[in-house]
Amino acid sequence: MEIKTSDMGLAARVANVTKTYGDGAGSVRALSGVSVGIRRGEFTAVMGPSGSGKSTLMHVMAGLDQPTTGQVWIGDTEITGLGDTELTLLRRRRVGFVFQAFNLVPTLDVAANIRLPYDLDGRRPTAGEQKRIDGLVEALGLGARLAHRPHELSGGQQQRVAIVRALATAPDLVFADEPTGNLDSRTGREVLAILREASRTHGQSIAMVTHDPIAASHADRVLFLGDGRIVADKPRQTPEQISEHMLRAETSGQEAAA
Repeated sequence: MEIKTSDMGLAARVANVTKTYGDGAGSVRALSGVSVGIRRGEFTAVMGPSGSGKSTLMHVMAGLDQPTTGQVWIGDTEITGLGDTELTLLRRRRVGFVFQAFNLVPTLDVAANIRLPYDLDGRRPTAGEQKRIDGLVEALGLGARLAHRPHELSGGQQQRVAIVRALATAPDLVFADEPTGNLDSRTGREVLAILREASRTHGQSIAMVTHDPIAASHADRVLFLGDGRIVADKPRQTPEQISEHMLRAETSGQEAAA
């Protein structure tokens, strides 16, 4: 009998995944035989130097990019080889995204940007869902901004809108790619606190790619990548522990290249 992803306590996983860009002598291997899972209800940080494969891993796990070889599951659904329509529906209904660039629709106001996942799904939020959205809007201090368009908001406010939109449908899984990269330290801390609360209180699984040791220290678990492989899998770490590990990894990488 096949063991399901949910039986393992995981929200998503990859098995023996490789990802290669290009052909022949000019090809680049971004991932090399990676097998890892994102645990349900846990906040996971994915770290590594530039070129380590951390963003590629997130894009493959989220179904935004196909692996060259290997298998990918979101929940108990294997997404490897799914058609575009099936993949789009699955992502829309079960996955939330927060990007460094916010990705808000400039012609829509805040309220419409938050409702976008529901509009794309051809339905309106239920009373319970609207109550959840209202709670997120209030928690993030956006109540007075619902009629504003993105260009009328600060970077921090735009990122908060993106987070409400990502959490609005209560997805099983939220992928965040450098979500604090464009924010000041205070706003960044608020954003991280909300992501942590989403995992602790609502049981959502958060996978966050970051290069920032302070941001990663908010996570329950830290995965370190190097040269397309998982090189360490640690429980919650202090910023100092994370910085030390990153420094060691970069030093050993430079020695290997010398």
